[in-house]
Amino acid sequence: MRFKAILIIFFLAVLKANAASDVDTIIIKSDNSSERIARDLDSLVNTWYVKIAIKNNLGEYQGDTIGLQCPDSVYIKRLSKINSIISLPFNNIIRNHIEVYTIRQREKFSAVLGLKDYYFPMIEDVFDSYGLPAEFKYMAVIESALNPNAVNRRSGAAGMWQFMYSTGRMYGLTINSVVDERKDPVKATHAAARYIKDLYEIYKDWVLVIAAYDCGPGNVNKAIKRSGNKKDYWEIYYRLPKETRGYIPQYIAAAYAVNYYAEHNIQPLPLNIPVATDTIMVNKDIHLAQISEVMGIPLGELQALNPQYRTGLVPGSSKPQTLTLPMNHLGDFIDLNDTIRQYKSDVYLSKTTRIADPTRSSYIKTNIKGKTKLIYTVKDGDNIGFICEWYRVGLSDLRNWNNIYRNNIRVGQKLVVYVDPSKSEYYSKINTMEFADKQALVGKTTVSNSQPLATTSGPGEIEGEYIIYTVRKGDSIWDIVKMFDNVTTTQVLALNNISDPGKIKVGQRLKIKKKS
Repeated sequence: MRFKAILIIFFLAVLKANAASDVDTIIIKSDNSSERIARDLDSLVNTWYVKIAIKNNLGEYQGDTIGLQCPDSVYIKRLSKINSIISLPFNNIIRNHIEVYTIRQREKFSAVLGLKDYYFPMIEDVFDSYGLPAEFKYMAVIESALNPNAVNRRSGAAGMWQFMYSTGRMYGLTINSVVDERKDPVKATHAAARYIKDLYEIYKDWVLVIAAYDCGPGNVNKAIKRSGNKKDYWEIYYRLPKETRGYIPQYIAAAYAVNYYAEHNIQPLPLNIPVATDTIMVNKDIHLAQISEVMGIPLGELQALNPQYRTGLVPGSSKPQTLTLPMNHLGDFIDLNDTIRQYKSDVYLSKTTRIADPTRSSYIKTNIKGKTKLIYTVKDGDNIGFICEWYRVGLSDLRNWNNIYRNNIRVGQKLVVYVDPSKSEYYSKINTMEFADKQALVGKTTVSNSQPLATTSGPGEIEGEYIIYTVRKGDSIWDIVKMFDNVTTTQVLALNNISDPGKIKVGQRLKIKKKS
């Protein structure tokens, strides 16, 4: 038994050495990540444009699969010819994923190929504006099969870039019962680009960035730490979550399949998506069904072009919203704008429909019962974080009471604050106090009587190289980060080893890097 144990240890040591020295020959255990590809493709075929195309084409033109498997040498040669900033190695698990696209799910993959001509140019344009590699567009293939309506029922991730609720909010996406901008292809792509850039600032390695996009920087950081601070994907491979181990092979397989589908006798499914579309800003409520019935545009087509509107309502009255229309209908929409809004407004713009939007909810009425209303006038040097500290109220409360979007306030603005009646006299004095005196109320000091110690970096206590922010009731990680002008959400998560940003706790102390 002892001899057998020694042999097992020796085998594991050899396996680890091989993994570190030769990526192309790494031994990778079988995983179930091909099920993820199949799940996404199944979801895609239920979308409006794809269902119409499948009905019209029946998928018969894809031909048989005889002789479509290639020798390893062919796969290796083809992968070497793909322009990529990262290495595209080959092994058995990558072959398995390639065959999911090119053999086992080939008819459904043809729908992805039909969508790529519509979405890839947009993704490439956005990524180019952020200085990101264009080939990262393949991530959208493995995230969602280019389906803006994709939803992971297990995790709750949604949209083309599969943002979780918390991460989507971090990167400025509106998510409520009426609008879910995770499903807006353009806005979600901008958010994905910002997230990828933030991850690169942490790792300076594109492969680790791709891995962290899938499982979060917290999990990658743990894998690096447990691997002796090694910062190579293949060296931390077995320390990563199981699904993430298959993510890089999936990325490589997607890159291969998109570039070499013709060699496998696959044709893109011809989708009737309008090549020419335009976006118009809507500043009043309107329903997609009103547009459909007045203008004769299929409702399914409008929903496919505007997947972010969950109920079909475009709530332009709460804040201006984008509406995407086929270019040839744009002029008619402008001319018929008033007619469309008046059409069945009692049905499509009813009070019930409006209340479904949390931005118009009765939150204030239920949250202020028994409290005293005070008015605070915003002064030079203030920010929303400071004001919350002075009045000891939650950030989300203050934002909801005053309909503040993204913590933007201006000097002279009147803010409503609700406080405990027994302390109203104490809090009523804050509006007339000097900045230094208000900071003293919460145990903070200032450099002078007029300037806070960390005005440009946000509220908190300074400890060495960091600002320490204590989480208060109502805070979220994305709101906290917006108080500081020199950090990103990803940096704060990584610095504090947070893998689930939705689970920060009241009283938790977060390190924020000081502005240099």
